[in-house]
Amino acid sequence: MSASAEPVRILLADDHALVRRGVRLILEHEPDLAVVAEAGDGAEAVAAVREAQAAGAPIDVAVLDIAMPTMTGLQAARELARRGDPPRMLMLSMHDHEQYFFQALRLGASGYVLKSVADQDLVAAVRAVMRGEAFVYPGAMGALARDYLDRLRRGASVPESVLTPREDEVLKLIAEGLSSKEIAVTLTISVRTVERHRENILGRLGMRDRTQLTRYAIRAGLIEP
Repeated sequence: MSASAEPVRILLADDHALVRRGVRLILEHEPDLAVVAEAGDGAEAVAAVREAQAAGAPIDVAVLDIAMPTMTGLQAARELARRGDPPRMLMLSMHDHEQYFFQALRLGASGYVLKSVADQDLVAAVRAVMRGEAFVYPGAMGALARDYLDRLRRGASVPESVLTPREDEVLKLIAEGLSSKEIAVTLTISVRTVERHRENILGRLGMRDRTQLTRYAIRAGLIEP
C-alpha cells in the first residue's frame, strides 16, 4: 500500500467479543486494513453500515459471522444486498457445510471463510474481494463437485461447460496478460463488464489470481503453454 492510499475500511460482526478481538488482531496486523466498526449481531451490522455511509465514510468490506442472535449474518447479507451500493461481504463461519456456502453466495456474499483457518485465509479473502474477485475456501470445491454430480444423478440440467463462451474469451485474454481496459477494447465491452466476467470466472473456478487462471487456460487449451 502506498503512503497516500487509504486502508480498506472493515466492519466486523460477531456475537462473541473474544472472536472479534482475535479477528481484529489478524486484520489490523496488515497496514492496508482497518477495522473501523464492530457489531454484536446482524441488526447492529446493518445499522453500522448505514451510519458509516451517512457519515460519508462507507464500509468497504463487511465480515459477517453466519450465526448471530437477533439477525444472522445471512439475514444481514440479504438486507445489505438490497441497498443500492452495498459493501463487499465475507461470511465467517465455523461450519464447513455446503448449505451455508451456497446460501451465502446466493445472498450476495463474495466469499466464505472458515474460522478455523481465519488466520491463514481472512486477509487474502479481504484483498480478493477488494479486487472484485470471489474468495472460495479450498474445501468448497468438493461441495461444488458434489452439487454438480448430484444434479447429474437427479437428471437436472447442468451446463455443458464450466464457463460461458464469453467468459472463455475473457479468460483467454486475461491469461495472455491483457489488462481489463485492453480486454474491454478487444471485445468492445465496458471495463465494468470485463471485471464482472472476471469475478464470475474466479468464483466458478474457485481460483484467486491470474496465475491460477493462466494454468487453467493452458489445461483447457485456450492458450499455448
